[in-house]
Amino acid sequence: MSQEESIFRFISQMIEASPEKAIKSIESLSTQDAVNVVKSLPFSSAVKIFDEVQPKIGAEILGKFNIEYISSIFEKVSHEQTANIFRCFSGENSRELLKTLNPQLASKIAEILNYPNESAGRLMQPEFIAFRKDMKVREVISQLRNFAKKRVPTSYCYVVDYKNNLLGVLNMRDLVLAGLTQSVEEIMKKDVIKVSPFTDREQLINIFTEKHYLAIPVVNDEGKLIGVVNTKGLIESTEEEASEDIQILFGASAEERVYSPLFFKVKKRLPWLYINLVTAFMAGAVVAFFEDLISRIVVLAVFLPIIAGQGGNAGTQSLSVVIRALVMREVKPKTAVKAVISETAANTVSGVLIGVVTALVAWVWKGSAFLGVIVGMAMIINMIAAGMFGAFIPLAMKKMGYDPAHASGIFLTTITDIVGFFSFLGLAYFFQSHL
Repeated sequence: MSQEESIFRFISQMIEASPEKAIKSIESLSTQDAVNVVKSLPFSSAVKIFDEVQPKIGAEILGKFNIEYISSIFEKVSHEQTANIFRCFSGENSRELLKTLNPQLASKIAEILNYPNESAGRLMQPEFIAFRKDMKVREVISQLRNFAKKRVPTSYCYVVDYKNNLLGVLNMRDLVLAGLTQSVEEIMKKDVIKVSPFTDREQLINIFTEKHYLAIPVVNDEGKLIGVVNTKGLIESTEEEASEDIQILFGASAEERVYSPLFFKVKKRLPWLYINLVTAFMAGAVVAFFEDLISRIVVLAVFLPIIAGQGGNAGTQSLSVVIRALVMREVKPKTAVKAVISETAANTVSGVLIGVVTALVAWVWKGSAFLGVIVGMAMIINMIAAGMFGAFIPLAMKKMGYDPAHASGIFLTTITDIVGFFSFLGLAYFFQSHL
C-alpha cells in the first residue's frame, strides 16, 4: 500500500472515530489531494465532511466533481451550509447547480441567498481566512506564509469551531509573540464586533465610522461565520448609490447609461416626464388664475421667470446638500427637523440679500418703487420655501420608505414655481392700484 493510500484510509477511519480531526486534516491538504480523499470515501462520510468543512474549501473541492455528485451532496447537507458553499461558486455555476436541486430545496437556498438590497448579506464577501480553535500558532503562521505567497488578502484572521461558529479574531501582534505550541483559542480576542446578514448599510457605515475596522464578520442566526464586509466593498456600494441618486434626482433611471438602447432610455424617462408635464400645468394654472391682471400690467410677466428660476436654483442647492447628507448618513431621524430648519434659515438670509438686490434692480429698471418691493418680497418668500422644501422633500421620501433622491428635483421645481408665481402675482393683485 502506498503512502498516499495509507493517508486516505487513515482519514476515512478518522471520520467515523473523530469527524473534527478528519475535517481539519482535509482542510490542510491541497485541493487535489482533498478531492482524492473524498472520492475514496463512502457517500455518507463525504456528506459529513461537506456539512462541516469551511465553505470556501468545500466549494474548491466540489468544483472538481460533476454537477450530479454536487447536487446529491447538497440534498443531504444543511441548508445554511449549502448556501454558504453556493456563495463561493461563480454566478454561472451556482445558477446551473440551482436548477439541478429539487424545487423545495432550491427555493430554500434561494431565500437564504437573496438577502435584502443594501444589507450585509448582499455586501459581504464569502472569502475570508478562518482557523480552527485548536490549531497551533505554528500551523497558523505556516498557513499565513502560504497565503502571502498566493497574495491572499489577510486583513483579519478569525477563529471558528468545527461548526464554523465564530469564536474570536486573531491579533497579529499576539500571534507573533505567542508560543509556537499554543492554540489560537488561547490568544484570540473574544469580544468580536459582528453583524447579521440583514444588517443594513447605514448601520454598517456607523460601525465602520465608530470602530475604524477594515472588515466586519457576518454571522447567521446560528452564529456561523458566513462572510465579511470590507471597507472597499462598502465604499464602492456607497459611490454607486450616489451616482444613481444623481440620475434619479432628475428623473432618469438608475440603470440607464449613456449608450443604453434608445427604447430603454425612453421607457425609463417617459413616466417622469409625464409627471413633470402635469406639475408644469399646475404651475401654469396659477399664472392663468391671474391672466386678467397680467394682461393689464404686462410688466409682471418679465419678472415671473426670474423669481421662479432663482427659487428653483436655491432649492436645488438645499436638495443636493440634504441628499448628500442622507447618502453619507450625516442626517439621522432625530436630527431631520434640525436639517430642515438649518436650510430654511440659510435660504432666509440668502433670500433677504437677493430680494433687496432684485427690488433695487426692478425699481431702477422699471421706475416703480412698489414694483421693486413686490418683486423683492416675492423673491424672499420663494427662496424661504425653496430652502424648506429642498430639505423636507428628500427627508419625507426617506421616511416613507422611498429613495430620497427619486425625482425630488421635479417636485421641488413645481413647488418653487407655484410659490413664486402665487406670491408675486398675489402681492401684485393687492397692490395693483400702485403699479
